[in-house]
Amino acid sequence: MFLASADDGLTAVPFTDAAFQAAPARLPAGRAVVADASVCAPIVLRDERAADVPAREALLDAALGPARTLKPSERLRSGRLPAEGLALIAEDGEGRLVGTVRLWNVSAGGRPALLLGPLAVDETCRGAGVGAALVRLALARAEAAGHAAVILVGDPEYYARFGFSTDATAGLVMPGPTERRRFLARAFVAGALDGAAGRVTATGRRVALPARVEAVAQAA
Repeated sequence: MFLASADDGLTAVPFTDAAFQAAPARLPAGRAVVADASVCAPIVLRDERAADVPAREALLDAALGPARTLKPSERLRSGRLPAEGLALIAEDGEGRLVGTVRLWNVSAGGRPALLLGPLAVDETCRGAGVGAALVRLALARAEAAGHAAVILVGDPEYYARFGFSTDATAGLVMPGPTERRRFLARAFVAGALDGAAGRVTATGRRVALPARVEAVAQAA
């Protein structure tokens, strides 16, 4: 796979962690083209737009099932907006939304951090590296924006390749039962989560309520 900028003419480079460490700082709000001639190509990674929401939700339902809304991580996302510039989607050459990832502002035992997820890829594009591309681009953007650390609940066998481990989560508690081996973190800043202890809570911007709903809520 290769990464190339769709906006500033960045020369195609090997699709590796090192490529993402160098490239995304030059693409803070741009697009990246993932080319793989064998499977589901070409793929474009870009910022999520309001018009993407129905397709994104349909993809999440298909990939993760209706029980996804009952997960502890969802309590940290419900009613909140993703961290600025960290809601990404992947679309294929026909403009179909085939991948999604978002990161959310949280407090990890009093330490500012991001929560990664959910990550989902359409079944027709699995195995093509689309999920990995989304994660790498999201992490590179997060680091470039000055965020100190990212946490997530996911399979360690998958996320270890991105630098995630359980080393910094032993003292942290999600808002619901969580399998400890799947509660992972990666620090961009050395020591960002060292000794962190306590509950993970949401700190992101709240979703704005329609004026009529907000008036009713205030009157209640």
